Amino acid sequence: MEPDLFTAAAEERQEKDPAGSPLAVRMRPRTLDEVVGQQHLLKPGSPLRRLVGESAKGPAGPSSVILWGPPGTGKTTLAYVVSKATDARFVELSAITAGVKEVRAVIDGARRAAGGYGKETVLFLDEIHRFSKAQQDSLLPAVENRWVTLIAATTENPFFSVISPLLSRSLLLTLEPLTDDDLRGLLRRAVTDERGLKGAVALPEDTEAHLLRIAGGDARRALTALEAAAGAALDKGETEIALATLEETVDRAAVKYDRDGDQHYDVASALIKSIRGSDVDAALHYLARMIEAGEDPRFIARRLMISASEDIGLADPGALPIAVAAAQAVAMIGFPEAALTLSHATIALALAPKSNAATTAIGAALADVRKGLAGPVPAHLRDGHYKGAAKLGHAQGYVYPHDLPEGIAGQQYAPDAIKDREYYEPTRHGAEARYADAVEWTRKHLGRKRD
Repeated sequence: MEPDLFTAAAEERQEKDPAGSPLAVRMRPRTLDEVVGQQHLLKPGSPLRRLVGESAKGPAGPSSVILWGPPGTGKTTLAYVVSKATDARFVELSAITAGVKEVRAVIDGARRAAGGYGKETVLFLDEIHRFSKAQQDSLLPAVENRWVTLIAATTENPFFSVISPLLSRSLLLTLEPLTDDDLRGLLRRAVTDERGLKGAVALPEDTEAHLLRIAGGDARRALTALEAAAGAALDKGETEIALATLEETVDRAAVKYDRDGDQHYDVASALIKSIRGSDVDAALHYLARMIEAGEDPRFIARRLMISASEDIGLADPGALPIAVAAAQAVAMIGFPEAALTLSHATIALALAPKSNAATTAIGAALADVRKGLAGPVPAHLRDGHYKGAAKLGHAQGYVYPHDLPEGIAGQQYAPDAIKDREYYEPTRHGAEARYADAVEWTRKHLGRKRD
């Protein structure tokens, strides 16, 4: 529904007396050029530029868009900028409180506005993933016929939470977590800007660094913490926000951790070595330190994937799929929920049986190759599909294993220089025991001799 008289009055009071609004609201960008981050979505001719009328000329009008990204990355902010910049009628709904009735009222109003005085309507629908399939279906005619231009926002993967017909009629724009540089610029502007703290307090470097850590790429969280800490500092009569004041305000200690220095590598190393040593509690401790320090969750997930192959391997063949699934999930959901996924994977890896046989196997094979132990591929293994291959003796004498009862052919596969090398030495830990039996059996049937 469109804003009522009370909502309009509240907005008018907010504009006249912005000091009564939260800092995150006061610092909202007024134009697309003031938006922090998301520059990949703000290029000339982009869908958002067209929505504000910068290039929506001619027969190709602006498209409906779905904004997908973690909390605090600017979805609502972008809609707010559009509402201020566009000449269109702007209506805002939240899927938490609205239903089909409200959607239909907006659509009916949009059709009247278009037919009565040629006014287009932009509908901002927040939290669209909370709408049921039937509720999302109610939007389809309006979007398809462009009775409204839809801006829908979601923190959930739209391929799971938004119906396919609506996705196909909209452009999906993915917002990325704000970088430290993005947030640093925003915090410094908030400290000095007339709409912000007006230079009432200074922001020391160590306090700023901790704000960046606890923000986790979320601009709203960063500004909320800044405002609370600034208020506490002013109450004490201080001229700058001390780190201790920020810690007291947000009840969250600053973790001594430099993401670009030794601590970054030391804590990451300790996490992996604790997993390798099967100490699940120590592993969770180091994981928690990395999370609290604002470490990139994708970096943690990459380390876990490496650990799954380096230290577990075939002792638990399910370890790598768990780590890969965790990395995919982390990329989709981000913090804070990603902490649960990283914990899941860390516990699974720490408690898995361990084997570095895959690691030592490829290391030994690479060492031989680097020493020049390669040699030509045996003639019977070479490609025999092209014309003239037979005259060269390629593929001649090759035995097709599937033609044999046991499915294995006792023929030479390795080059002469390494034909008796055995790189893979499986342990009998966990599931790798069955691979040890398989290796023993296959080498025997291949006619291999041990050194």
